[in-house]
Amino acid sequence: MAKQITVLGSLNLDIHIPLAHMPAQGETMSLSQASSHAAGGKGANQAVAAQRLGAQVHFIGATGADDAGKMLRDKCQREGIDTSAISVLAEQNTGQAFIVLEPDGHNTIMVEGGANRQVSVAAIEAVAAQIRQSDILIAQLETNFEPIIAAFKIARAAGVVTILNPAPANNSVPAELLQLTDVIAPNETEALRLTGLPVDTTADFAAIAAVFAAKGVKNTLITLGARGVYYNVAGRTGVVAAHNVVHPTDTTAAGDTFIGAMAAQLQPDMSNIEAAIEFANVASSLTVQRAGAMDSIPLKAEVAAVLA
Repeated sequence: MAKQITVLGSLNLDIHIPLAHMPAQGETMSLSQASSHAAGGKGANQAVAAQRLGAQVHFIGATGADDAGKMLRDKCQREGIDTSAISVLAEQNTGQAFIVLEPDGHNTIMVEGGANRQVSVAAIEAVAAQIRQSDILIAQLETNFEPIIAAFKIARAAGVVTILNPAPANNSVPAELLQLTDVIAPNETEALRLTGLPVDTTADFAAIAAVFAAKGVKNTLITLGARGVYYNVAGRTGVVAAHNVVHPTDTTAAGDTFIGAMAAQLQPDMSNIEAAIEFANVASSLTVQRAGAMDSIPLKAEVAAVLA
């Protein structure tokens, strides 16, 4: 039976803006390539990654009653994701992300939360049974803290593993939320912002994990880009090397692919953490070689072929 994963998170219309270089203040630029739009949002990307890479995913979120919202809900349904807990809010617009993409594959993202910021505690309580039946619950920070805390409380009481991807990074995450988190998974920028500590050496990584542990989070993953992934999980620690990508095309969904892929493979006791990270690293390496966010996420067979 496939692992049951619930994702609480965002659904955004991604608007990609390709630039030859970042403009200076006051500069007007003509685009050398046309802008485009696609399905995205950190929650939706992670849900699609988990679904494509072996799990059965249930999504909790919200869209507007507009064309963008319908497109996102339809996309998730086509992927096989359970969308019954995605609210449609007539008075809100669907979230949007404006993604500025540079020639080297790096991106700068500006997000308008829209309906994502209206996910309510009542909506969480309405699907409490589904959360309790899950193996893993994943959340990010593109919704408000209150529904995440409510969902994590339900999960913790039921013995469901909670994974928090603290992105985009806020200067602080409520202490109550951290105490309900089993695994925190920031990237290096988010780790720096949340702890104030450097993210350069193995000793730095261990110090960051110690800060999170002191706040109640027993397990830490830090994604380090080309340097791989540091883990301090279930009493084991180390760095799993990244898969080399010579010419990245678009890094937009790399982190989301990692989270979804890792969760799809992770055992509830986290005993296979190294293998789950290795699998997720391969998935991310395939993602960055393709354009777009959600559409760049690979299938399980593609990852398996690389590992083989």
